[in-house]
Amino acid sequence: MPSAPEKAPDAQRGQFLALLSKSLAADTFIKLVLAKYRGTEPELLRVIARRLTVRGEPCLSFTYRYKTRDVTKNVPVAEAVAAIGEELGTAFENAHLLTATQDIQLAVSRKGKHSLRVGRAEITDVPPEEHDRDKQRFLELDRPFLAALGVTDAQHRLIPAMARKWKQINKFIEVLDHAYASSGLKGAKQVRVVDFGSGKGYLTFAVHDYLANTLGLDARVAGVELRADLVQLCGAAAARLGAEGLTFEQGDIRSHAAGPIDIMIALHACDTATDYAIHAGIRSGASIVMCAPCCHKEIRPQMQTPPLLRPMLQHGIHLGQEAEMLTDGLRSLLLESEGYDSKIFEFVSLEHTSKNKMILAVKRLHPADPAPVRDQIRRIKDFYGIREQSLERLLQADAAAG
Repeated sequence: MPSAPEKAPDAQRGQFLALLSKSLAADTFIKLVLAKYRGTEPELLRVIARRLTVRGEPCLSFTYRYKTRDVTKNVPVAEAVAAIGEELGTAFENAHLLTATQDIQLAVSRKGKHSLRVGRAEITDVPPEEHDRDKQRFLELDRPFLAALGVTDAQHRLIPAMARKWKQINKFIEVLDHAYASSGLKGAKQVRVVDFGSGKGYLTFAVHDYLANTLGLDARVAGVELRADLVQLCGAAAARLGAEGLTFEQGDIRSHAAGPIDIMIALHACDTATDYAIHAGIRSGASIVMCAPCCHKEIRPQMQTPPLLRPMLQHGIHLGQEAEMLTDGLRSLLLESEGYDSKIFEFVSLEHTSKNKMILAVKRLHPADPAPVRDQIRRIKDFYGIREQSLERLLQADAAAG
């Protein structure tokens, strides 16, 4: 917390802090706002605190809101309450605590007189994502990048047309959070990310914000996109936000010369572009690979329908679904053969997007013998008569080159 003049103790301030501690212990805490700043930190307007669990430890996430930027710091609960106590009545003249049952305000006059008001909370006025414990959000609507990208308005309210995108962003960060916790990256100070096909940058900005502000890491995040206008748009937004370590560049998955990568992301890379993206992640030693594939065209023309399955696969829609399942199944097995734990699951509900499948792979800390998995791949290909699969071909070329 910023430094401030020496404080004068007050019974009402102590009562406010007791109510704060009680709400945290009872799990009724929703939000705390410290306002009317009079400390020494230039351009600081207010501090907003929300509850968060970071790597299994309960914390308060402080958002320091300056005139042109936000800074987030996560502090263990006990330490956070002590820091708040030091600032009340000294650095900040106003504190507003909202719990599930109470609306509590502490005001301090210039002469040091304290005024405490305790009222009943109007929960209907609180956005569901802030008080519904069953719907944990990994990002809050007041993050500056959301307004810069048009997900929220200037008052940090969700724009209705962006509700589905907001759900997708949060789900993606939830998946990343779990993957990060089980990967070899846990405990690292710097994380390097490449997002192939970054588009308008929604997830690229979200990943950078999560790594840099929520986890407090030195996040080096690069968005790679073919369309020059989107690269320029996202680059300008990153510059306005002062997002250090976030860059955008024009490039193609197939030819991009990537350096070391810790997290490789490729959402909706068409057909074999997904294979090139996965290959880039494997070749760069990425600890986490996240793909949402689409347009499965390579395998279907090669498929020879096994006699037993012909009655089912005579229907075009079934054949297409089988080709999609086979393509992504082989990709998952190839990742397994390269030392990853891989799984395929529904990313978001079909009501939000038809491209809802994700391949998630986390590099194993202890490699296993790849021979059994490679034998499975061979037998599956023989069963369907598959001659070539792009990711396998790229990995074989690497092996041949030594």
